[in-house]
Amino acid sequence: MKIAVFPGSFDPITIGHESILKRAVPLFDKLIVAVGKNAEKHSYFPLEKRIAWIKEVFKDYPSITVEEYSGLTIDFCKKVAAQYILRGLRTSADFEFERRVGQINKQMHPEIENVFLLSLPEHNSLSSSIIRDIVSNGGDASQFVPKAVKL
Repeated sequence: MKIAVFPGSFDPITIGHESILKRAVPLFDKLIVAVGKNAEKHSYFPLEKRIAWIKEVFKDYPSITVEEYSGLTIDFCKKVAAQYILRGLRTSADFEFERRVGQINKQMHPEIENVFLLSLPEHNSLSSSIIRDIVSNGGDASQFVPKAVKL
């Protein structure tokens, strides 16, 4: 069984994340959306709400599950027997960052592969931090999040 982990804070999930996951469904038997929990980082949206949104967005996708985790992503992958880490790439800066992390992960656990999907061009400038900025300033960010996400 091909299992991939798609890690992130998803604070909040965006239509870019949604696109990457939907495009990855045919590639894997199981996709685990791993919502990172970091005690040192303060999230804008509560963890429970982020998990509930993701579950609602993918309720019709039985191969997609959602789990919270803390610690190293590579250790979480070992725990859930995932052979792949899925990441979306928007820019060359994303690529350079993900390449460095991926190479370190590969040294730590050579059996786990990194899989990168390019974002669609219309999602290249989209990020959770931009959405948080819009919301915190009273703007309407609904066009940038899946329909199931009510900000």
